[in-house]
Amino acid sequence: MTHTGTAADDSTTANPTTSGDATAAPLTRRAVREAAERATRRPLARTASTPARTTAARPTAARTGSALGVTRTAATRSAAAPTTSSRKRKFMAPVVLAVAAGMFGTMAVPAAFASTQPATTSDVAAPTAVQAQAQEFDVSAAAGVGDTSRDGFGATSTATLEAQAAAKSAAEHAEQVEAARAAKAAEFAYDGKTAEDYLADASEAAATTASASDAAATSAAPAAGTPFSLPAVVATAKQYIGTPYVFGGATPAGFDCSGYVMYVYAQHGISLAHSVTLQDQAGTTIPESEAQPGDVVVFNDGSHDGFYMGNGMIMDAPKPGGSVSIRPIWSSSYHIVRLGI
Repeated sequence: MTHTGTAADDSTTANPTTSGDATAAPLTRRAVREAAERATRRPLARTASTPARTTAARPTAARTGSALGVTRTAATRSAAAPTTSSRKRKFMAPVVLAVAAGMFGTMAVPAAFASTQPATTSDVAAPTAVQAQAQEFDVSAAAGVGDTSRDGFGATSTATLEAQAAAKSAAEHAEQVEAARAAKAAEFAYDGKTAEDYLADASEAAATTASASDAAATSAAPAAGTPFSLPAVVATAKQYIGTPYVFGGATPAGFDCSGYVMYVYAQHGISLAHSVTLQDQAGTTIPESEAQPGDVVVFNDGSHDGFYMGNGMIMDAPKPGGSVSIRPIWSSSYHIVRLGI
């Protein structure tokens, strides 16, 4: 019986121990197709780098010596597939462009922005040209004091305006003080003699005494009952101890400090203003070592006065809520004034 078949179907070719010197049989269509499928599944470079793995005993050993068309087809398909290096190049291209754009923006934008900014003194180099010199001039102080006029228009100096304002303020203050004193005095009923009444009586007594003196050709002397002496002033002033303090008061219904001094001295023929400052100006300042009870204690700031009582004591109308009394002088800022001598 005759056996028919191909060399590929011979079992002896599949045995690696019997195919040492046998020649390779031609590939069938099925083997070619399987080789092509294997080539597409594996990279071409790997196929080329591992030829030693294929043995002559296996039918696949003929892949390395296959037809040229099969090899070309596998190479074409391998080339068509994207490789790792090509994918890296496609990925790196936009990254490089982004980095380049960022570096350009970092360097170019600040430079363009700086070119629009005004140059500072530290950025400007020292000029070679001659610099402008500072100029100074003085204006005489008389220019701000003197009045000026031009073309029929006049100007008043600041000093003149301030003096006018001060005079107006002082006049308004005096009016307010007098109004307040009058209002306070109206609150207290008193029908006795006032300082003006005592002064009028003293004037009539002085005139009568002068006439009698001329007739008798004797020297003038105080009228009887109205002698002036410091002890007499003290005696009169003590009669009003306990009188309440009243702002603007100048009668036994109520006294303020200068009203008290004015009222007592008026009973002895001495006319004084109802003002601490004016009473100070009407007398003569004497050393404290020469002071006697009955002299007037005047505080240096013009805020208060009263009768000196010796040994550092004062008799005065103190403040609202108080009354006429004798007490120690609480400050060293004062001086002594003598009146009527």
